[in-house]
Amino acid sequence: MVHAFLIHTLRAPHAEDTGFCRVLYSCVFGAEKSPDDPRPHGAERDRLLRKEQILAVARQVESMCRLQQQASGRSPLDLPPQSSDEPTSLHEAPHGAFRLAAGDPFQEPRTVVWLGVLSLGFALVLDAHENLLLAEGTLRLLTRFLFDHLRLLAPSANLLLRADRVEAILARFLPHGQLLFLNDQLVQGLEKELSAAWPL
Repeated sequence: MVHAFLIHTLRAPHAEDTGFCRVLYSCVFGAEKSPDDPRPHGAERDRLLRKEQILAVARQVESMCRLQQQASGRSPLDLPPQSSDEPTSLHEAPHGAFRLAAGDPFQEPRTVVWLGVLSLGFALVLDAHENLLLAEGTLRLLTRFLFDHLRLLAPSANLLLRADRVEAILARFLPHGQLLFLNDQLVQGLEKELSAAWPL
């Protein structure tokens, strides 16, 4: 099961550490249970805990992405500029997976699958035993649809104002946090639904 999906900013690998990693969108599927915690539970406390957990994941993804780009000697600035009409090459984008130990920041061990495209990071937080190949394929598919339907490369793109579209894409390709085995025909059918809902 997927416990969370997030989109956040990425800084350039050689940039000074003056900027901060910023979570632009997050969706948490299900609540984390913490029966050993004696403190009273409230909606505001749970919301702040989830926010801290998501930000911790975003920072680790950014760190992994920067490390991978520094090791390869390439930076996002080395890539040729793309117009909003050109498809983003997701196969060349930095990607990876890492494990989170229990208590860091979630109560149970988790696995994070991530993808860095230009200045945006995309991540799925999964159960530790989840199928990583399926999760990576799903993350690439989600990222491609988000770039296509939200026109994230356009200068006027504002992800924060399009949360409803992100939620609609997640509802089709990641319903209630469940990874789906999707064949090409089903993906094309879902793509037609999205195109009909949001004509370009």
